Amino acid sequence: MTWIGFPVAIAVALVVVPAGVRGLREDGLTRENYRGAPLAFPLGAVLATASLAALAPLAFLDDRAGLHLLDPGLRRWMPYLIGVAFLGFLDDALGEGAAGPRGWRGHARALRDGRLSTGAIKAVGALALAAYVVSGRGLESWRYLGDVALLILATNLFNLLDLRPARAEKGLALLGAGLCLGAWTLAPLELLGIFAGPVLVGAWFTLRERAMLGDTGSNLLGAIAGVWLLTTLSGNGRLLALAAVLALTVYGELRSISRAIESVPPLRWLDSLGRA
Repeated sequence: MTWIGFPVAIAVALVVVPAGVRGLREDGLTRENYRGAPLAFPLGAVLATASLAALAPLAFLDDRAGLHLLDPGLRRWMPYLIGVAFLGFLDDALGEGAAGPRGWRGHARALRDGRLSTGAIKAVGALALAAYVVSGRGLESWRYLGDVALLILATNLFNLLDLRPARAEKGLALLGAGLCLGAWTLAPLELLGIFAGPVLVGAWFTLRERAMLGDTGSNLLGAIAGVWLLTTLSGNGRLLALAAVLALTVYGELRSISRAIESVPPLRWLDSLGRA
């Protein structure tokens, strides 16, 4: 019954997320989006809270009643999911926003100038967490390094995608659907349904431009994507995914992903689908 975490998390998120968005706005926790509209921020903190709220009863029943409601593999990946979300929250709370360094090149320049930006702290922390959760799987050295790189780059890629309402959520939904259909399995949702459920509910608020994920949310979505890739694909499949994610990351660092999407009609239609 490990699939039950997904609907339970959606049910919990339907209560927690609207209340969380309202609380952020009432407390003045907003940030302007690309159009200058003030949105509740960071929604990612609310999504992580909803996931943990769903986890609490499931974990209790899983252990005390022996109902097998949680995938045992969740224990391995939980430190990365919560850890990178926290690092993103640190960047949201203490970072310099649009005025600070952006991208790997920007953070590298800051380090060269003797400044340790919150983005650099996030990168170092994500590397440490990825190295930890990928370890102990009996992989050859080069495959271990490849999986660490895939996890980190997938996390960073969703940060690059999160420049328009619900773009990152749509990317995660497409990835999840592709992996489930391609492998003919519900294993991705069984493993991380408690995190995917709140993301699905939160997408309504980002689509309607009522809230913004922030680095907290984009890191969480990227971590879900990375874990899905690592746990669903074969060894060679993960290498192909690494090449694709690396290519997209390099493109996003050097060019505008938004401009590229706008130039391709099907992508432009999908990107704008459902927005206010």
